[in-house]
Amino acid sequence: MDNRLPLLIAAMVTYDIGDAKRIHHFFKVHEFAALIGHLEHLDPSTQFMLEAAAIVHDIGIHLSERKYGSSAGTYQEKEGPAEARHILDELGGYSESEIARICYLVGHHHTYSSIVGSDYQILVEADFLVNIYEDSLSPAAIKNVQSNIFKTATGNRLLNLIYLSKISTSEDN
Repeated sequence: MDNRLPLLIAAMVTYDIGDAKRIHHFFKVHEFAALIGHLEHLDPSTQFMLEAAAIVHDIGIHLSERKYGSSAGTYQEKEGPAEARHILDELGGYSESEIARICYLVGHHHTYSSIVGSDYQILVEADFLVNIYEDSLSPAAIKNVQSNIFKTATGNRLLNLIYLSKISTSEDN
């Protein structure tokens, strides 16, 4: 059994020690990414790299805050890949091509203009599915994100079900 993802999760909990908000965030992004990837029928290698990237996607935040006083996406993308490489190297069991792709995804997960690859697309969608809730985006902003960012059928379906579909209640009847 491949235990690299559980070990990576445990390492990230330790890395983000005491920061419940960020720990909860990466867990949620990982779960959405895993779900979308499986339902979009990614091959096992791409699915694995997507899930690993989802776990470490915000690894550059703490360093960015220390160096720049900000967790802005541009700083995360600048600082995250080296941090991700360090933790993946430390854990071992990752090929150089896996590390390179995971670090690429970490270094681009806030860049929406040139998304290449289903793993990249799904990581961005999963992060948005969580950030929409955490940042309390308006319905208009959500629709804008959907029209400009979301491309997968599964991501669009989840976005619609979670944020854009009205739930019928007894008061509506």
